[in-house]
Amino acid sequence: MSVEKIRKEEQPFHQPERQKQVKKVKLRKKQWISTGEKMLYSAATTLFLAASVFLVQFSASTDELNRDIRSLEQEISKQETQNENLAFQVKELSNPDRILKIAKENGLDIQNAQVKQAATIE
Repeated sequence: MSVEKIRKEEQPFHQPERQKQVKKVKLRKKQWISTGEKMLYSAATTLFLAASVFLVQFSASTDELNRDIRSLEQEISKQETQNENLAFQVKELSNPDRILKIAKENGLDIQNAQVKQAATIE
């Protein structure tokens, strides 16, 4: 036997090494908030903001209505006071003694007649 054969026999059988293929895999980092949660939070935030705007608008319109009501009540109170004053003036001006005095000043003579106050129409 030749030396080369012996060496070949003594050496363990080597298979050619295959090259290792490295696959590049993109690893996704786990997100703190998922996409679905982001959408839910966005929708909730939008609803909260819309409700806040509606609440502020509603309270502003309510305040405006209350102010209008107060001003109308003040106008009504003034008008009632004015009506009472006018009613008192009507009673004063319809006094029979006053009417007789004005009649005499203008040259009217009442002969044997009694002056009666006319009934008021209510």
